[in-house]
Amino acid sequence: MNPAHVSAPHTDFADLRRLHAQAVRDSETLVQQVTPDDLSRPTPCSAWTLADLLAHMTAQHHGFAAAARGEGRELAHWAVRPLGTDPVGEYTAAAEKVIAAFATVEGPDQAFALPEFSAGRTFRAARAIGFHLIDYVVHSWDVARTLGLAYTPAPELLRAALPIARAVPDDDARLAPGSAFRPGLTAGEDADALEQILTALGRSPQWRGPERGADSHDAGRR
Repeated sequence: MNPAHVSAPHTDFADLRRLHAQAVRDSETLVQQVTPDDLSRPTPCSAWTLADLLAHMTAQHHGFAAAARGEGRELAHWAVRPLGTDPVGEYTAAAEKVIAAFATVEGPDQAFALPEFSAGRTFRAARAIGFHLIDYVVHSWDVARTLGLAYTPAPELLRAALPIARAVPDDDARLAPGSAFRPGLTAGEDADALEQILTALGRSPQWRGPERGADSHDAGRR
């Protein structure tokens, strides 16, 4: 995502961190249901397999955690690496790492260096955490749809996420290779908050992967 012009919603900083942790832990709940046979499955993320998506999600956790520690300019923290022998365990560890790192942030104005998004500028912590929150609402849905699982985020989380999704620039950057989001789609008149988030960021709520043959479990609602 290119968040240079995205504003975080008007959410108290403590609430923003709490909701961010909820979004990330929702993703953990879903990823923990991934099996080795699932890693080659297609995802809503264009040409990415589930293995590609998990590698990206894991790398972003490491990068944002480094940014919270003041080390975000070091590109090695953002590197996408091939999955190891325990991709679920690696993902969970990275997810908890970024939650813990965000908990140490002194306040909403702390500077985050996010070199994947801008080489020369920094972002306020509140904005950076908002960027990461919206990524993991959407990527949780990506994983859920890939696995044929239900994903029902808490209404409070969706209320915080929707303004961020609407503020992401819908420009040519979404057409770049590897972009996490695609050009926006039109939401139906009766679209709920999650569907509005998804369509704003180029996801079709109707996307379905091939049948997996597993029971669905509901992840997200607290």
